[in-house]
Amino acid sequence: MTVLHAFGVDGPARPLAGGQGTSWSAEDLVLKPDGGALHEWLAAAFADVTGDGFRLAAPVRTRDGAWAVQGWSAMRRVQGTEPDYCAVSTWQEILSAGRAFHRAVAHIVRPVFLDTRQDWWAQADRAAWGERAVRFLPEFAALAHRLQDALEPLGRPQLVHGDLTKNVLFASGLPPAIIDISPYWRPPAYAEGIVVADALCWHDAPASLWETVDVSAAAVARALLFRLATTNERVVSGGESADLQDEARRYELAAAVIGL
Repeated sequence: MTVLHAFGVDGPARPLAGGQGTSWSAEDLVLKPDGGALHEWLAAAFADVTGDGFRLAAPVRTRDGAWAVQGWSAMRRVQGTEPDYCAVSTWQEILSAGRAFHRAVAHIVRPVFLDTRQDWWAQADRAAWGERAVRFLPEFAALAHRLQDALEPLGRPQLVHGDLTKNVLFASGLPPAIIDISPYWRPPAYAEGIVVADALCWHDAPASLWETVDVSAAAVARALLFRLATTNERVVSGGESADLQDEARRYELAAAVIGL
């Protein structure tokens, strides 16, 4: 109750499904384990961002003006639910929301803390951009080589949300809400490629999706290499197990859709 009181709510707090299973809801707030430098930076950097074609979950200060208390941070709850991932239109709308978001944050200066990130996703991202050497598992090696051969420049880097796929919520009559920002300093086309790669690999999107979105094969190839490297990283590090044959099959099918 001390944490709730610090953020100006009385509770009760209830666990929220989805994500990493660590978020709680209390009144109109969503509370999460403190994101440290990431949360404080996001709170400051997005203070002057105006949503045009999207909504953002605004960070909330404690009663005494801090961004976190006893290891917890808070965001204002936004109205919306996850969309129907079986519909091609869903992916078009996610991409549109992402493009609006990236236009709105194009002025933000690169945060220094990105250089210190060492989690699986950060390591895999560097590998996908040739900034870090990686030895792929035998199940992934041949596809990784083909993907690397298909890479091309994707444009000017800026702040992007590198995990839009399940972090865009929809509500009738309102712009899409973008939540749980995963910051990377890459071209926006990369973030779009990740959405398409995720749709094809993990959400059974039809191959026809590829014909309806304005995302280049090079962007999807880079994104597939990133997701492939992430799986590789978490297995090699011993942090998680995975069905390598199944994951390799999914990546192969997605690569085949874009002609690789």
